[in-house]
Amino acid sequence: MQWVTRRQIRVNRTATAWLIRRFIDPAATFTFVEPGDVAEVERRTGALGFDAPGARYPHKDDRGRCSFEALVEEHRPDDRALRELARIVHSADFREGLAGVPEAAGLVAISQGFPLVARDDLDTVERASFLYDALYAFLQQPRP
Repeated sequence: MQWVTRRQIRVNRTATAWLIRRFIDPAATFTFVEPGDVAEVERRTGALGFDAPGARYPHKDDRGRCSFEALVEEHRPDDRALRELARIVHSADFREGLAGVPEAAGLVAISQGFPLVARDDLDTVERASFLYDALYAFLQQPRP
């Protein structure tokens, strides 16, 4: 399936693209456009939009969730590690409660470096997959 989001991806858009490819739609393709164009591309092409105004999964929905959280609740609600990752992504994306979610501050810093090492947004998705795979694996481990 085709997905569309705002260009210059950082925390939520990168995490959401990883989630889509890893758990929802392994053959997903992504289009990155200007923020104001996401809803139009979604309407015109049938792509699923995320993290943008007017998108099916907006930046912040009426329940206060980022697109990553909404997709986790919709597709993998019983996955404890993904729910925890959703909490981290939310805190990093909205910069809420960073002190109480130490991983979120690290995710913010790392995501600021994405454009410094990646050729473009698709390259960011590819390179950041390792980061999110590793964080997800860590969150799956039993903790006291």
